[in-house]
Amino acid sequence: MLKDYVIVDLETTGLSPESDRVIEIGAIKFEKGEKVQVYNTFVNPGIPISRKITEITGITDEMVQEGKDISCAIGEFVKFAEGFPLMGHNLPFDFGFLKTAADREKLSLEKQGVDTLAIARKYLAELESRRLDFLCSHFGIAEDRHHRAWNDARVTGELYQILWEKFGNPETVEDFLPKPIRFSVKKESPITPRQVSFLNSLLERHGIRPDYEVTSLTKSQASKKIDAIISQYGRGY
Repeated sequence: MLKDYVIVDLETTGLSPESDRVIEIGAIKFEKGEKVQVYNTFVNPGIPISRKITEITGITDEMVQEGKDISCAIGEFVKFAEGFPLMGHNLPFDFGFLKTAADREKLSLEKQGVDTLAIARKYLAELESRRLDFLCSHFGIAEDRHHRAWNDARVTGELYQILWEKFGNPETVEDFLPKPIRFSVKKESPITPRQVSFLNSLLERHGIRPDYEVTSLTKSQASKKIDAIISQYGRGY
């Protein structure tokens, strides 16, 4: 069984690494099978958290207000995980956000990893679900708070050990060892002149003083800002 690794889980504002943002990072480092270090932080996404995401995670705008900027958090995580393979449940999803954030900061993040979801899909095909919460219930893994990064990282480690105990042997060992994680970061387009004009007019119309420079936004970020303002204040005419 793998002995040296970093388990990681994220909570995010949505499903797209390009247009959504990280709101929490939870990671646990293991060396020689023993937990040696924990990294856990809220991340201020700079955009409102939707009611749906708050209902799922319990994380509110107020909770992330004093969170770290992603430029700081991703730098800390890259250093935290340096030299270690990653582990996660649906790891490609989390890695996509990490890789995208690292790319924005000109940081290198090339990793191998173990995906417990992939293992569960192969060896537990008879179950009705392979979601993390379902598997925790199925195997009697105690959860403190589902859909919180620190909790999901912890139970993922316990799940990996259970899966190894049940299905690990010399013939299946490759399924439990790290493999390269493939993710290509999409090239982001800069904000368009039309978006600059429309966003500035919304900010002025509603008397909003932004904590960001409009012209520095990407196209997807600008769309998120515009949608958030319209959702909260309306178009104003």
